[in-house]
Amino acid sequence: MGQNLSGLGVKELQNLENQLEMSLSSIRTKKDQLLVDEIHELNRKGSLIQQDNMELYKKVNLIRQENVELYKKLYKKEAAGEINQDSTTPYNFAVVENTNTPIHLELNTPPQESDIEQPAPPKLG
Repeated sequence: MGQNLSGLGVKELQNLENQLEMSLSSIRTKKDQLLVDEIHELNRKGSLIQQDNMELYKKVNLIRQENVELYKKLYKKEAAGEINQDSTTPYNFAVVENTNTPIHLELNTPPQESDIEQPAPPKLG
């Protein structure tokens, strides 16, 4: 703390200064190495997360493609009249006994592959 320095000579003060500089240098080197190690670990974890993200992106696209194929099959069956009346479809029909009620029917086209937006994979880093 510098309280007992008044009785030291120049050589002793220079030795003390050298010891302090070497200690500081050692501490800085150790701190730098810890930071470098932490950076490497974070880069490794980021790379693993990016790989996981790409795998999930591929799975989502595969599921979307499967959904498009299922929609195509469903609409082909509807067009051919092969839909099972007991099956669950995305449509709800109600049977109305009143024959005086006007009926309004509307046809929708099935979604095309080009109509489904494919998101780009996110970029990390």
